[in-house]
Amino acid sequence: MKGLMNTQLGAVVIDPEVIARYAGSVAVECFGIVGMAMVSMKDGLVKLVLGDNLTRGVHVIIQDNRITLNFHVIVSYGVSISAVADNLISNVKYKVEEFTGMSIEKINIFVEGVRVID
Repeated sequence: MKGLMNTQLGAVVIDPEVIARYAGSVAVECFGIVGMAMVSMKDGLVKLVLGDNLTRGVHVIIQDNRITLNFHVIVSYGVSISAVADNLISNVKYKVEEFTGMSIEKINIFVEGVRVID
């Protein structure tokens, strides 16, 4: 479902892929996040997603102009996962709400792996 806002001048429709791309770019800027993860259904392996494919690690659900975000991330080795998750939630919630004008209902974070940073 797409996000819909009615204004005085007309309707604004936001595609979930736009929100996923923006949310993914905000997420990888957060401290402790190495990148987004893509879980392969075929073999069950987790792949690190970088660059233009950030939408593969983010799933967006829009219902009644309220957004639910599911992040599949890979975190840095040695960082507090709860601190990284809190930072990710607060940054994404603020920036996506400002970007879209819609409210965030829920943010779910699935830590799919840990990676040592050189």
